[in-house]
Amino acid sequence: MLPTFLAYVLSFIHLGIYWNNHHHMLQATRAVNGKVLWANLNLLFWLSLFPFATACVGENHLSSIPMAIYGALLLMAGISYSILQTKLIHYVNDENALLASAVGGDIKGKISMLCYAVGITLAFSSASGYRWAFTYSSP
Repeated sequence: MLPTFLAYVLSFIHLGIYWNNHHHMLQATRAVNGKVLWANLNLLFWLSLFPFATACVGENHLSSIPMAIYGALLLMAGISYSILQTKLIHYVNDENALLASAVGGDIKGKISMLCYAVGITLAFSSASGYRWAFTYSSP
């Protein structure tokens, strides 16, 4: 029961971080277009799969394949967030210059995605390695 609870806590933390970052990103946004709306829907799709992946991890007691699936979901959510951010920043006429200034090079986002990718590979070789990669690399 403890692995299931910890999986839900970890997922709640990740979703909370995404929600906060998304909220602040949109607060710094002055304009959106259709591409931004589709990118936002893409992010929502991947975030909507968190309960499924969390249940898989909890039910299978942190075994390799469910952890790799969870890592792939984290990676896809990170990529989707990055796509949304890019679509917002490259809006016509620099309408979202404030956001571009705040984001900068987004090193933390890129490092998080790298950790997710490493965690997916570690899921098949090192029990403690993938737990570290997925726990300490928040978006």
